[in-house]
Amino acid sequence: MKKEIIDHLGRTVVYNFPPKRIVTLCPGITETLFGIGLEKEIVGRTRYCIYPEQAKNVPAVAGTKDLKLEKIHEVQPDLIIMEKEENTKEMVEILAEFYPVYVAEVQKIEEAYRMITDMGSLTDHEQQSESLVTEIKQAFTELPTLPAARVAYVIWQKPYMVAGKDTYINSLLQKLGFITPFVESSDRYPALTEEQFKEANLDLVLLSSEPYPFKEKQQIQFQEMLPDSAIQLIDGEMFWYGVRMLEGAKYFKDFSFDV
Repeated sequence: MKKEIIDHLGRTVVYNFPPKRIVTLCPGITETLFGIGLEKEIVGRTRYCIYPEQAKNVPAVAGTKDLKLEKIHEVQPDLIIMEKEENTKEMVEILAEFYPVYVAEVQKIEEAYRMITDMGSLTDHEQQSESLVTEIKQAFTELPTLPAARVAYVIWQKPYMVAGKDTYINSLLQKLGFITPFVESSDRYPALTEEQFKEANLDLVLLSSEPYPFKEKQQIQFQEMLPDSAIQLIDGEMFWYGVRMLEGAKYFKDFSFDV
Protein backbone atom coordinates (compact mmCIF):
# COMPACT_ATOMS: atom_id res chain seq x y z
CA MET A 1 0.00 0.00 0.00
CA LYS A 2 1.03 3.63 -0.41
CA LYS A 3 2.02 5.53 2.73
CA GLU A 4 2.61 9.26 3.19
CA ILE A 5 5.09 10.41 5.81
CA ILE A 6 6.88 13.65 6.73
CA ASP A 7 10.67 13.44 7.01
CA HIS A 8 12.91 15.41 9.36
CA LEU A 9 13.18 18.30 6.90
CA GLY A 10 9.41 18.64 6.61
CA ARG A 11 9.31 17.00 3.18
CA THR A 12 6.34 14.82 2.25
CA VAL A 13 7.40 11.35 1.17
CA VAL A 14 5.01 8.90 -0.49
CA TYR A 15 6.25 5.33 -0.84
CA ASN A 16 5.21 1.67 -0.88
CA PHE A 17 4.76 0.43 2.69
CA PRO A 18 6.47 -1.53 4.01
CA PRO A 19 9.46 -0.89 1.75
CA LYS A 20 11.10 -4.02 0.36
CA ARG A 21 14.07 -2.48 -1.47
CA ILE A 22 15.92 0.16 0.56
CA VAL A 23 18.98 2.17 -0.40
CA THR A 24 20.65 3.77 2.62
CA LEU A 25 23.29 6.48 2.16
CA CYS A 26 24.50 7.23 5.70
CA PRO A 27 26.83 4.79 7.53
CA GLY A 28 25.28 5.29 10.97
CA ILE A 29 21.78 4.81 9.63
CA THR A 30 22.81 1.79 7.56
CA GLU A 31 24.22 0.10 10.63
CA THR A 32 21.06 0.95 12.54
CA LEU A 33 18.79 -0.50 9.86
CA PHE A 34 20.68 -3.77 10.10
CA GLY A 35 20.38 -3.50 13.88
CA ILE A 36 16.58 -3.43 13.74
CA GLY A 37 16.36 -6.39 11.40
CA LEU A 38 16.25 -4.97 7.88
CA GLU A 39 19.15 -6.93 6.39
CA LYS A 40 16.91 -8.51 3.74
CA GLU A 41 15.45 -5.19 2.60
CA ILE A 42 18.70 -3.25 2.10
CA VAL A 43 19.75 -3.38 -1.56
CA GLY A 44 22.19 -0.46 -1.75
CA ARG A 45 24.64 1.43 0.45
CA THR A 46 27.54 3.85 0.26
CA ARG A 47 31.09 2.53 0.02
CA TYR A 48 31.59 3.86 3.57
CA CYS A 49 28.75 1.74 4.97
CA ILE A 50 30.93 -1.14 6.14
CA TYR A 51 29.17 -2.01 9.40
CA PRO A 52 27.97 -4.52 10.34
CA GLU A 53 30.19 -6.95 8.44
CA GLN A 54 27.25 -8.28 6.41
CA ALA A 55 26.69 -4.81 4.97
CA LYS A 56 29.68 -5.45 2.72
CA ASN A 57 27.56 -8.00 0.86
CA VAL A 58 25.22 -5.21 -0.27
CA PRO A 59 26.10 -3.37 -3.51
CA ALA A 60 27.85 -0.02 -2.99
CA VAL A 61 25.88 2.43 -5.14
CA ALA A 62 27.26 5.82 -3.96
CA GLY A 63 29.50 7.74 -1.64
CA THR A 64 28.09 10.03 1.02
CA LYS A 65 28.78 13.07 -1.19
CA ASP A 66 28.67 11.55 -4.67
CA LEU A 67 26.25 9.45 -6.68
CA LYS A 68 26.46 6.61 -9.15
CA LEU A 69 22.97 7.07 -10.48
CA GLU A 70 23.15 4.16 -12.90
CA LYS A 71 24.00 1.81 -10.01
CA ILE A 72 21.03 3.06 -8.01
CA HIS A 73 18.80 2.50 -11.03
CA GLU A 74 20.11 -1.07 -11.22
CA VAL A 75 18.87 -1.94 -7.71
CA GLN A 76 15.48 -0.20 -8.24
CA PRO A 77 14.81 0.95 -4.66
CA ASP A 78 11.31 1.69 -3.44
CA LEU A 79 12.80 3.94 -0.72
CA ILE A 80 16.08 5.84 -0.29
CA ILE A 81 17.13 6.98 3.18
CA MET A 82 19.55 9.90 3.50
CA GLU A 83 20.83 12.27 6.19
CA LYS A 84 21.11 16.03 5.95
CA GLU A 85 24.72 16.35 7.12
CA GLU A 86 26.09 13.20 5.52
CA ASN A 87 24.54 13.76 2.10
CA THR A 88 24.23 16.86 -0.07
CA LYS A 89 21.09 18.77 -1.02
CA GLU A 90 21.95 18.19 -4.67
CA MET A 91 21.99 14.42 -4.13
CA VAL A 92 18.58 14.55 -2.48
CA GLU A 93 17.13 16.60 -5.33
CA ILE A 94 18.52 14.31 -8.03
CA LEU A 95 17.34 11.11 -6.41
CA ALA A 96 13.92 12.53 -5.53
CA GLU A 97 13.24 12.89 -9.26
CA PHE A 98 13.21 9.10 -9.52
CA TYR A 99 12.50 7.60 -6.09
CA PRO A 100 10.89 8.35 -2.70
CA VAL A 101 13.64 9.94 -0.58
CA TYR A 102 13.42 10.24 3.21
CA VAL A 103 15.93 12.64 4.80
CA ALA A 104 16.80 12.29 8.47
CA GLU A 105 18.62 14.88 10.57
CA VAL A 106 20.62 14.18 13.73
CA GLN A 107 22.32 16.99 15.61
CA LYS A 108 21.96 15.85 19.21
CA ILE A 109 21.32 12.79 21.34
CA GLU A 110 17.56 13.28 21.51
CA GLU A 111 17.40 13.47 17.71
CA ALA A 112 19.34 10.21 17.49
CA TYR A 113 16.56 8.55 19.48
CA ARG A 114 14.01 10.14 17.17
CA MET A 115 15.86 8.87 14.11
CA ILE A 116 15.90 5.29 15.38
CA THR A 117 12.21 5.42 16.27
CA ASP A 118 11.34 6.92 12.90
CA MET A 119 13.33 4.25 11.05
CA GLY A 120 11.11 1.69 12.73
CA SER A 121 7.92 3.51 11.77
CA LEU A 122 9.18 4.00 8.24
CA THR A 123 9.90 0.31 7.71
CA ASP A 124 7.28 -1.49 9.83
CA HIS A 125 9.88 -2.38 12.47
CA GLU A 126 8.48 -0.31 15.34
CA GLN A 127 8.99 -2.91 18.05
CA GLN A 128 12.63 -3.46 17.15
CA SER A 129 13.41 0.27 16.99
CA GLU A 130 11.65 1.03 20.27
CA SER A 131 13.53 -1.78 21.99
CA LEU A 132 16.81 -0.41 20.66
CA VAL A 133 16.06 3.10 21.92
CA THR A 134 15.18 1.73 25.37
CA GLU A 135 18.45 -0.21 25.47
CA ILE A 136 20.52 2.81 24.44
CA LYS A 137 18.83 5.10 26.95
CA GLN A 138 19.62 2.62 29.71
CA ALA A 139 23.24 2.39 28.57
CA PHE A 140 23.53 6.17 28.53
CA THR A 141 22.43 6.41 32.16
CA GLU A 142 25.74 4.73 32.94
CA LEU A 143 27.91 7.25 31.08
CA PRO A 144 30.57 8.80 33.28
CA THR A 145 30.12 12.37 34.43
CA LEU A 146 33.49 13.99 33.82
CA PRO A 147 34.98 17.23 35.15
CA ALA A 148 33.90 20.44 33.44
CA ALA A 149 37.07 20.56 31.37
CA ARG A 150 37.41 22.71 28.24
CA VAL A 151 37.58 20.28 25.34
CA ALA A 152 38.10 20.45 21.58
CA TYR A 153 37.22 17.51 19.34
CA VAL A 154 39.34 17.73 16.18
CA ILE A 155 38.07 16.07 12.99
CA TRP A 156 40.43 17.49 10.32
CA GLN A 157 43.71 19.21 9.65
CA LYS A 158 44.84 21.55 6.88
CA PRO A 159 42.76 23.34 7.93
CA TYR A 160 42.19 22.26 11.49
CA MET A 161 38.47 21.69 12.03
CA VAL A 162 36.58 20.90 15.22
CA ALA A 163 33.08 19.73 16.10
CA GLY A 164 30.98 22.76 17.00
CA LYS A 165 27.38 23.64 17.68
CA ASP A 166 24.42 21.59 16.46
CA THR A 167 26.43 18.39 16.05
CA TYR A 168 25.82 15.02 17.63
CA ILE A 169 29.49 14.95 18.65
CA ASN A 170 29.11 18.18 20.61
CA SER A 171 25.89 16.96 22.21
CA LEU A 172 27.67 13.83 23.40
CA LEU A 173 30.67 15.76 24.73
CA GLN A 174 28.35 17.98 26.74
CA LYS A 175 26.48 14.90 28.01
CA LEU A 176 29.82 13.68 29.37
CA GLY A 177 30.17 16.98 31.25
CA PHE A 178 32.68 18.78 29.04
CA ILE A 179 32.71 22.47 28.13
CA THR A 180 33.01 22.93 24.36
CA PRO A 181 34.19 26.50 23.70
CA PHE A 182 33.89 26.47 19.92
CA VAL A 183 30.08 26.35 19.90
CA GLU A 184 30.16 30.14 19.76
CA SER A 185 31.15 29.95 16.11
CA SER A 186 28.37 30.17 13.53
CA ASP A 187 29.85 27.13 11.76
CA ARG A 188 28.96 23.62 12.86
CA TYR A 189 32.51 22.49 12.09
CA PRO A 190 34.61 25.65 12.41
CA ALA A 191 38.10 25.87 10.92
CA LEU A 192 40.66 27.07 13.46
CA THR A 193 44.15 28.55 13.43
CA GLU A 194 46.90 27.55 15.84
CA GLU A 195 46.39 30.89 17.56
CA GLN A 196 42.71 30.18 18.15
CA PHE A 197 43.59 26.84 19.72
CA LYS A 198 46.05 28.58 22.03
CA GLU A 199 43.56 31.29 22.98
CA ALA A 200 40.88 28.75 23.92
CA ASN A 201 42.64 27.66 27.14
CA LEU A 202 41.90 24.01 26.44
CA ASP A 203 42.30 21.33 29.08
CA LEU A 204 41.95 18.49 26.61
CA VAL A 205 42.18 18.01 22.84
CA LEU A 206 40.64 14.87 21.37
CA LEU A 207 42.03 13.84 17.97
CA SER A 208 39.50 11.68 16.17
CA SER A 209 40.35 8.61 14.11
CA GLU A 210 37.92 9.76 11.42
CA PRO A 211 37.18 11.40 9.07
CA TYR A 212 40.84 12.48 9.27
CA PRO A 213 42.90 9.55 10.60
CA PHE A 214 44.85 11.30 13.36
CA LYS A 215 47.81 9.27 14.60
CA GLU A 216 50.64 9.62 17.11
CA LYS A 217 52.52 11.96 14.75
CA GLN A 218 49.73 14.55 14.93
CA GLN A 219 49.35 13.98 18.66
CA ILE A 220 53.00 15.01 19.12
CA GLN A 221 52.48 18.07 16.91
CA PHE A 222 49.49 19.17 18.97
CA GLN A 223 51.38 18.63 22.21
CA GLU A 224 54.16 20.91 20.96
CA MET A 225 51.56 23.51 19.97
CA LEU A 226 49.60 23.22 23.24
CA PRO A 227 52.09 22.14 25.94
CA ASP A 228 49.63 22.82 28.78
CA SER A 229 46.79 20.75 27.29
CA ALA A 230 46.31 16.99 27.36
CA ILE A 231 46.22 15.54 23.84
CA GLN A 232 44.50 12.20 23.28
CA LEU A 233 43.67 10.02 20.29
CA ILE A 234 40.08 8.77 20.32
CA ASP A 235 37.98 6.38 18.27
CA GLY A 236 35.74 8.60 16.15
CA GLU A 237 33.38 5.73 15.34
CA MET A 238 32.26 5.76 18.97
CA PHE A 239 30.73 9.16 18.22
CA TRP A 240 28.37 7.73 15.61
CA TYR A 241 24.67 7.88 16.37
CA GLY A 242 22.25 4.97 16.03
CA VAL A 243 22.92 1.40 17.10
CA ARG A 244 26.62 2.30 17.56
CA MET A 245 25.58 4.31 20.63
CA LEU A 246 25.48 1.03 22.58
CA GLU A 247 29.13 0.31 21.83
CA GLY A 248 29.96 3.96 22.43
CA ALA A 249 28.46 3.88 25.92
CA LYS A 250 30.73 0.96 26.88
CA TYR A 251 33.74 2.66 25.28
CA PHE A 252 33.28 5.90 27.24
CA LYS A 253 32.87 4.03 30.52
CA ASP A 254 36.28 2.45 30.02
CA PHE A 255 38.12 5.31 28.30
CA SER A 256 40.56 7.20 30.53
CA PHE A 257 40.09 10.85 29.67
CA ASP A 258 43.10 12.94 30.74
CA VAL A 259 41.11 15.44 32.80
